[in-house]
Amino acid sequence: MKHNPGFLKLVNETRVRVKECTIAQAKARLDSGEALHFLDVREDHEFAKDHAKGARHLGKGIIERDVETRIPHKEEAIVLYCGGGYRSILAADVLQQMGYTNVVSMDGGIKGWRDAGYPIES
Repeated sequence: MKHNPGFLKLVNETRVRVKECTIAQAKARLDSGEALHFLDVREDHEFAKDHAKGARHLGKGIIERDVETRIPHKEEAIVLYCGGGYRSILAADVLQQMGYTNVVSMDGGIKGWRDAGYPIES
């Protein structure tokens, strides 16, 4: 997907404030049994089509509204992903602004997860 320059500029400016992990690091954390929230922030129709096994959906469009209900303890570990790692950067930044202290964006998103051959659910 070709992204617009203004969007890419925003993501790159935000990236410096957000921790990122690789797809392999996210998978290793999940496989180790670490207690974390693995959230897909894509649109409803994207999540419905397929998503990383074990992920829960909390779309970027509503994450600010609903996250405190789903994750009331702001110190809990959260790994976010989207299609390629751009929207999850923006969502992670917003969560940090809301006081969440252990938020990571998975670089590469679902595309990288699929390419790595990791489990997908439909």
